[in-house]
Amino acid sequence: MSKLDVCIKRIYEKPVKRDGYRVLVDRLWPRGIKKETAALDQWLRDIAPTPELRVWFGHDPERWREFRDRYLRELDGHTSLLGELLERAADQRLTLLYAAKDKKVNHAVVLEEALRAWPATPATLRVARKLPSS
Repeated sequence: MSKLDVCIKRIYEKPVKRDGYRVLVDRLWPRGIKKETAALDQWLRDIAPTPELRVWFGHDPERWREFRDRYLRELDGHTSLLGELLERAADQRLTLLYAAKDKKVNHAVVLEEALRAWPATPATLRVARKLPSS
């Protein structure tokens, strides 16, 4: 399989053509961003951490390791969404958009890590998405 072209970016940064397929991966709509000008291809709320986990974390760097572990466990239950994102990343650059201020301590970092680590063979994607064999 070719290397995934996945990156993360704050939604407050200006959209550029090289962003490719832009997916907002936050459960809540970011403050100050108009839907008409967000330049989104998709808003994938369900891939974001649960409200309980997000509130518990509160972007506290001291809780980062535990948050990362808990969120990875949550992502285990979202194989079809991960498969959907991997399919996009196989065709073009995938930019995961988030609103958090900290560029290193946020859920999009964990999501990118999970996508890069997930075994994404065509058979795996068919199982995840329940697609017919080709």
